[in-house]
Amino acid sequence: MPEQVRIVRRFLTRHDRAGRVSWLDMTKLPPRLIQGCGRSPSGHKRKNHNGRSAQRRAQGGELCRTKIARPLRFLQAILIAFLLGAISRMPVPSVSAATDKPVLHGRHWVAITGKPLGATAGAKMFERGGNAIDAACAMLGVVCTMYDDVAWGGETQALIFDPRTGKVVGINGLGVAPSGATAEFFEGMEFEGQKLKYPPGEGPLASLTPGNPGALMVMLAEFGTLSLKAVLEPAMQMAEGYPIEAETVRKIERSEEKLKQWPYSRKLFFPHEGAFREAPRAGEIWRQPDLLNTLQKLVDAEQAALEMGKDRKAAIMAAYDRFYRGDIAEAFCRGSQEIGGLHQVEDLANWSVKIEETVQTTYKGIEVYKLTSWTQGPALLQTLNLLEPLDLQSMGYNSARYIHTLYQAMNLAFADRDFYYGDPDFEPKTPIQGLLSKDYAAVRWRLVDPTFNLPDLGPGDPYLFQEGDNPFPDLLKNWSNLKSAKYEEFAEQERLDKEFLLGTTSIQAADKDGWAISITPSGGWLPVPVAGNTGIGMNQRMQSFVLDPAENPYNVVEPGKRPRVTLTPTIALKDGKPFLACGVQGGDTQDQNILQLFLNMVEFGMTVQEACEAANLTSFQMRSSFGEHDVQPGKLTLVEEVPSWVRKDLERRGYWLKFEDKNSGPLTAIYFDREHGTFWGGASNFGDDYGIAW
Repeated sequence: MPEQVRIVRRFLTRHDRAGRVSWLDMTKLPPRLIQGCGRSPSGHKRKNHNGRSAQRRAQGGELCRTKIARPLRFLQAILIAFLLGAISRMPVPSVSAATDKPVLHGRHWVAITGKPLGATAGAKMFERGGNAIDAACAMLGVVCTMYDDVAWGGETQALIFDPRTGKVVGINGLGVAPSGATAEFFEGMEFEGQKLKYPPGEGPLASLTPGNPGALMVMLAEFGTLSLKAVLEPAMQMAEGYPIEAETVRKIERSEEKLKQWPYSRKLFFPHEGAFREAPRAGEIWRQPDLLNTLQKLVDAEQAALEMGKDRKAAIMAAYDRFYRGDIAEAFCRGSQEIGGLHQVEDLANWSVKIEETVQTTYKGIEVYKLTSWTQGPALLQTLNLLEPLDLQSMGYNSARYIHTLYQAMNLAFADRDFYYGDPDFEPKTPIQGLLSKDYAAVRWRLVDPTFNLPDLGPGDPYLFQEGDNPFPDLLKNWSNLKSAKYEEFAEQERLDKEFLLGTTSIQAADKDGWAISITPSGGWLPVPVAGNTGIGMNQRMQSFVLDPAENPYNVVEPGKRPRVTLTPTIALKDGKPFLACGVQGGDTQDQNILQLFLNMVEFGMTVQEACEAANLTSFQMRSSFGEHDVQPGKLTLVEEVPSWVRKDLERRGYWLKFEDKNSGPLTAIYFDREHGTFWGGASNFGDDYGIAW
């Protein structure tokens, strides 16, 4: 029902003596006022046995008693017309709904992440006088310690709004391929009995250099206010022992066979060796003494530097050096090599966290910022460029036409992602200027059929919109999703869906001084090999590279190179100030979900909590960044509540539909209420993601 009609109904209501609300229309008038007007007391036309109305049955000149009913109907019509005219000019949201979770309202600060204990760590930093960056770093440490689909050996991708400069900066904490990780090394290798087409998705050979410790320390040193000791304290307390959650226990037990093949993983995750149940029980105090020892070494390095007279920043970076160039690096590489990994101490020493320029576009006056082409983030910006000229509101929220339009826009943007995105530090460089050109978007949109899905919409040629020539015209011409499309039986389909949605977590924080941060950390989900006695779980991000240049010549594995990853935090500004900071769990679907959250708020007037809980659609017409990099053109997953007429319309448009109760990873977000100077925090109504605000 249109929002204007809802408001009219609020104006035209009355309360009876029992306090019940009724809609003032002819269906609620007393029967005597509508008797003879062709309506029953229910408001429906009366029929006689011949199907004639009661009014036509009146004989002998009996008059219809409408002296009261007709004026009331006339008055009602005039009032409705007046109110609709007035309300149509009001800026009312066109979609609204009750939410399962309340909005988190805060005046001073807000901290949100994938685990309540993680959010508590953020709150502790605020209570110590820290800023949003301090809080985010503490949350990062805790979720890594909890193996919330991320471990200390994983990677950090972050955006920070710095109120001192009014700019959004990017944090590149993604590790690189270690020495010896070449396409030739992996080609022909077997993994679990099958010949590899891509680098492996599990085990030590799947691991890049660790990024989370370095990113945490660089963010803290450059943008935080507290000491490393203070920020690591919650994570260290948890490494000393915390009541493990049932979800983590289930993941351990499901991965038992794989975890036990790596000695230090076996020791960590199965503390009751020889017992009937060797994994920890839910609620049991689970201890990680090796990790605690590693974190203590970082704190010791900071303290020693402070005692030598170094300032806060230099002391934190002394801890950084100990991890990447000292005894911790040596222990990590030794532990990796013991189980077949490629890491050398030079790999860690030569790696560094990058503080880098972001990329951005504007959508109807809102500036949306993403990390550049080593993530999938620019695909969101490309999709917004494609959609901006369209009247999405007139299509209707989640109508078949709206869903088709989003699907086609994502097809175009993600085809470019799959061919052009890669590490910008390596040649050839991603043509990011052309990809983000609005003129390029306008040309690309001409390819879309408004009535039918095109299963093989390929990448375009952005070099036509920037300097230089396309170095791969032949590869571009021969690129096709249909050549590698997969439509599998149910069991295999479950695997494909799981790989496409591989998890992570998200972190957002903001404070009254204007700091805002969004982080999407990941890597080191279970099953995870642990690198020797460091207690550091290793990441699995090598699988996001390709081996064949024909698939993506910008993302072929090389030592020292970063793969193109799915991890993609978002910050949006309005009038130069934070408007939205958000993130989401879930592999290749992340920017699909963020797109819909953003449009839910900007186009359909939802609150941040409504937008986090709203129904999502998922396109599988893009290449997975995991496993076998499968693609399933035309596959579209929707929530079960989608009505039958929308389903039928989409099927006529060429879609293969699948339905889920929940169709996204948990979304988390902070909306900045400039009118009142407050924060609105939101999180999906499933999963453990939530936050704390004050």
